[in-house]
Amino acid sequence: VTPFCSGKMKRLLNRLSATIPVTGLYPRGIAVTADSRTAYVAVMGSGKVVRVDLRTRTVTDFARTGDGPRHLVLSPDGRTLYVTNNGSGTVSAVDAETGRVLRDATMGKEPRSMAISPDGTALYVVNYSSSSVSKVRTSDLTVTQTVPVDGMPIGITYEPTRRAVWVSCYSG
Repeated sequence: VTPFCSGKMKRLLNRLSATIPVTGLYPRGIAVTADSRTAYVAVMGSGKVVRVDLRTRTVTDFARTGDGPRHLVLSPDGRTLYVTNNGSGTVSAVDAETGRVLRDATMGKEPRSMAISPDGTALYVVNYSSSSVSKVRTSDLTVTQTVPVDGMPIGITYEPTRRAVWVSCYSG
């Protein structure tokens, strides 16, 4: 909780509102739609992404992507869900309404976290075992740039003011 939150907001943020069981070994990444009605959860170890209706708390199988789905981001318009598939070394673009896989692209070894540019034209994907970051054009999932980073990159974010990508690595 940031110091800028009101007292009422702090009380809301510090309260568990629900626990929603998701079947699978390792639920990982979560993406929530702009209207807060739907959440998508990557279930690593299962090869699937589930959709959660946040009003009814109903969980349904949604999409089958590559091996080991790990992290999710939604496009700014909410139409496309991007999924890193840790085991298969790919990123999948999935239709957020139907769950149909639109396309896949090969990344480095063990893609984990990713960030999307505010305009939705680029993904930035950390490749854990390749010690690199891939910049991916979202229109066709073409890797346009790969940059080496320190060992075992795990976290990433896009900072829009400076148009900079920040990466955290387990190696320091």
